[in-house]
Amino acid sequence: MESLLSFLKRFNYLLVFLILEIVALIFISQNSNYQGSKLVHLGNAIAGRCYGVVSRVGDYFGLRSENDRLAAENAALRAQLESSYISYNMRTFTREDTVYKQRYSYTEAQVVKNSWNRRDNYIMINKGRLQGIHPDQAVISPQGIVGVVVSGTDNFSTVMPVLHSNSRNSVKIPRINTGGSLVWDGGDFRYATLIDIPTTYKLYKNDTVVTSGMANDFPEGVMVGFVESATSESGSGFYTIKVRLATEFTKLDHVYIIDNHFKAEQDSLMARTQKEGEQQ
Repeated sequence: MESLLSFLKRFNYLLVFLILEIVALIFISQNSNYQGSKLVHLGNAIAGRCYGVVSRVGDYFGLRSENDRLAAENAALRAQLESSYISYNMRTFTREDTVYKQRYSYTEAQVVKNSWNRRDNYIMINKGRLQGIHPDQAVISPQGIVGVVVSGTDNFSTVMPVLHSNSRNSVKIPRINTGGSLVWDGGDFRYATLIDIPTTYKLYKNDTVVTSGMANDFPEGVMVGFVESATSESGSGFYTIKVRLATEFTKLDHVYIIDNHFKAEQDSLMARTQKEGEQQ
């Protein structure tokens, strides 16, 4: 109460002035149609601006839930892509029937921790074993490739991104239909290096680079980036290609974890084949 009285005593002249101004405006609006309409118009404009600000603030705080909803919807849509299924052609005499079996499914997750300025970077996401996430699953963003899950707890997982010295991903340049390996040697987080592409092919700046599908993690055709430049050492026979990454690692928010339903079967077959080869 004392604070209120102190405030009124301190600003009494200003308050009296404002009250008189309001009374004057009321008299003017009641006695002059033109000036009254102008005052009403001004009041509506001010109110409209206030409502607009309130609406934008409300929209901003609602973005998180909206992003979560869209990410879940995108994960469901990705699982319906043709590349997420394997086609089985079963021919019996003149009848041909094609059955599709889903190979990849997608789970959306939110990035809770991220680094991009070290030689060995890691990303933490808010999904773990209880949500069906396990090591060796591929991770992508809406823009393109991110990395591979390496470990996890019940509710969180860590991802080794492309921006890691031990990262190595099978990719290709679709225009020439030739694949190589994507690696990272530190430095600028916007770029990675593509190796093992023969110099017999002519490359152009902005050639698209995508995943090859040859490994058992990423589906074929996931965006990786674009050729920025290419060099080759004399006699090596291969390019060293600077790739401009499509994913903006500094702005990662939502990602998608890819589950290859045939990965265990593929890995088991490859291990058995290698073992049989060593025994021969």
